[in-house]
Amino acid sequence: MASNRTLAILKPDCVRKGLIGEVITHIQKAGFKVVALKMTRLTAATAGGFYAVHSERPFYGELCEFMSSGACVPMVLEKENAVADFRKLIGATNPAEAADGTVRKLYADSVGENIVHGSDSDENAEIEASYFFPKSEIVANLA
Repeated sequence: MASNRTLAILKPDCVRKGLIGEVITHIQKAGFKVVALKMTRLTAATAGGFYAVHSERPFYGELCEFMSSGACVPMVLEKENAVADFRKLIGATNPAEAADGTVRKLYADSVGENIVHGSDSDENAEIEASYFFPKSEIVANLA
């Protein structure tokens, strides 16, 4: 995956609140193209595998429980400078600290239920995208 792609996950709180369409619209209006998308429900084990990098952190168990509490929508997004631009678009993890107009400021309730996941580096974007999507499911050269 090139550095112009990132992984986003609309988390279970986003799905429960009926905000999938609004958040995707927000993302697309910011110039991102959706090149892969699916709705799925993570098990505790799959959530644990995805967030294994955080396994020693105190919030790990709570994060895995939350991410397996309902459906989520992983997607691969494409745009020049995708990782950095998406992280700017979604805002700080804590919605109270997020900039006005960011996804988390607009829709999130708390640090734990913050609507959306975004990859933190180009390397992790590639690793994370492959967790949900084989290369054959990612549309190339979307016009």
